[in-house]
Amino acid sequence: MMKRPRSTRDRRQKVALWLVACIFLAGPAAVALSRGSGTARPLSYGQFRKQLERGEVASAIVGVATIEGTLRERDSSGAPVAFRVSRVGMEHDQDLIRLLDDHLPDGSYSAEEPPSPIQALVFPGAMFLLMIAALSLVISRSGGFGSAMAFVKSRPKLYAAGEAPVTFEDVAGHDEVVTELREIVEFLRTPGEFGLLGGRPPKGVLLVGAPGTGKTLLARAVAGEAGVPFFSLCGSDFVELFVGVGASRVRNLFARAQAKAPSLIFIDELDAIGKARGSGGPGGHDERDQTLNQLLVELDGFDADRGIILLAATNRPETLDPALVRPGRFDRQVVVDRPDLIGRAQILKVHARSVPLDESINLQMVAAMTPGFVGADLANLVNEAALLAARRGKTSVGLSEFEEGIERLIAGPERRQRLIRLAEKRRIAVHEAGHALVARCLPETDPVHKVTIIGRGNGALGYTLYRPEEDRLLHTRTSLDHAISSLLGGTLAEEIVLGEVSDGCTSDLQRATQIARRMVMEFGMSPLLGRLNYGREATSSGPGDSPWSEQTAREIDLEIRRIMDEAEARARAILETRRATLERISAELIERETLDGGALERILAESHPAPGAVPASASIA
Repeated sequence: MMKRPRSTRDRRQKVALWLVACIFLAGPAAVALSRGSGTARPLSYGQFRKQLERGEVASAIVGVATIEGTLRERDSSGAPVAFRVSRVGMEHDQDLIRLLDDHLPDGSYSAEEPPSPIQALVFPGAMFLLMIAALSLVISRSGGFGSAMAFVKSRPKLYAAGEAPVTFEDVAGHDEVVTELREIVEFLRTPGEFGLLGGRPPKGVLLVGAPGTGKTLLARAVAGEAGVPFFSLCGSDFVELFVGVGASRVRNLFARAQAKAPSLIFIDELDAIGKARGSGGPGGHDERDQTLNQLLVELDGFDADRGIILLAATNRPETLDPALVRPGRFDRQVVVDRPDLIGRAQILKVHARSVPLDESINLQMVAAMTPGFVGADLANLVNEAALLAARRGKTSVGLSEFEEGIERLIAGPERRQRLIRLAEKRRIAVHEAGHALVARCLPETDPVHKVTIIGRGNGALGYTLYRPEEDRLLHTRTSLDHAISSLLGGTLAEEIVLGEVSDGCTSDLQRATQIARRMVMEFGMSPLLGRLNYGREATSSGPGDSPWSEQTAREIDLEIRRIMDEAEARARAILETRRATLERISAELIERETLDGGALERILAESHPAPGAVPASASIA
């Protein structure tokens, strides 16, 4: 039997709900209409008695629940004023008839006839039956009376065999991870073969990595390769307002997976329910703790030999409960790291399959310009480049669109319409020229790819873009010292050429100070303090809670100051020695607004002295 489309069921449920609402509103409305137009003056029972004793009442009709009638008072049209009295407060008044006889002796009062059997029984009964019928219709359209407790059931997305088209061919840049997960596929296909020598397949596999690295894609690829039902949901789907619902949903999820074994369960953002118990304060997360406890029980209870494997992903593994990640529950942790140069090129090829590329484009060069990008960033880059090419009326995507897309992702869109005074434009040009010149003259720094004074985003008035020739996994003390010098080159260029600095160096100083602090406190690069790690977490301690003495804290500050002073001296020596080159680069930026790496190399080649060596006065002490 073919299932009715979900949208049709939803529409009919909404119609039934509207029907119930109309019935609930129709009853009071009918009663109100039966009682008149509602223009009568409302009176309390006490006011009615006083006006009756004063002879101001002309006529009255005593009903079951109300007294209605007219006053001797006339309105603006000359008609008698109608009144209405609710029967509250007069149920036990035995003198009401006597008062009416005394003050209305002409018989201008009467009693309302009692309701007929149809009004008293049939009409309320019919309303009740209609409401019951409407509620039954809503429940039946929702899946039966048992669906009244459907909120305690898990609601994962189920991808059956053939409905998860993602395979390992769609995954690029993670060859080691794919090799690790291929074993999981074999476990799901032939779970019995791995127990021949006494081994057992893992119960759980935890994917750990930064956001956007492709953890969810890898999970779907495992299900697509294995060809088994794939239950996918997020950790927050277990969290509910009602106590005990999360644990019930965990039980229901594993029961459904057991019924379709072999199968794969994938829980994204596991840290939503897997945080260490007691970390959120006393009594603050009882429901989450109950959900986590039930998950731990289910992981211990089900048998992986039956072909059920739990796959989870998180980017905060340090927050997970130790009982959750111990062997026997999550037996394996697979790190999905940021892709390297080769991995980024492979990812770009995957995302560029449906995009017409220019024949001259080299994706390896594009990958070299995107250090630190994850798979989601690269997918967004290809999309941005395609949109830019379409906006420019091109039939293919070229290198210029990719370069523009990278700059948009890093610094934001261009702001050419921003009005900048000529003096400020010159200061920005001098600042960026200082960055580029210092970085170009020092070894172990990334090559300068582009220098521009065109603002981007919310705060960048100009920027210098570097293009690493290869990925760096380690940084030496020299490379960190020179990185600080290049960061200080902008503000020092302003001081040397323009005589004073501006507030445009805030982010440069923050980054330079952070590097110097980490060199001293984390990397052990201070000759005075030695090979010690003082830990970043200790820097947030309150007064008197520091794990080191005041003397050590002072020595840390002095060492950070020394590193910054030496980097400043190094950059100042370069800028003062090559001030003519600095002025020329600034002039070119003011005229052209943007200089690429080739134009910068041309200016440096024509300058004197040659930019190959560091001035002697700037050597490291």
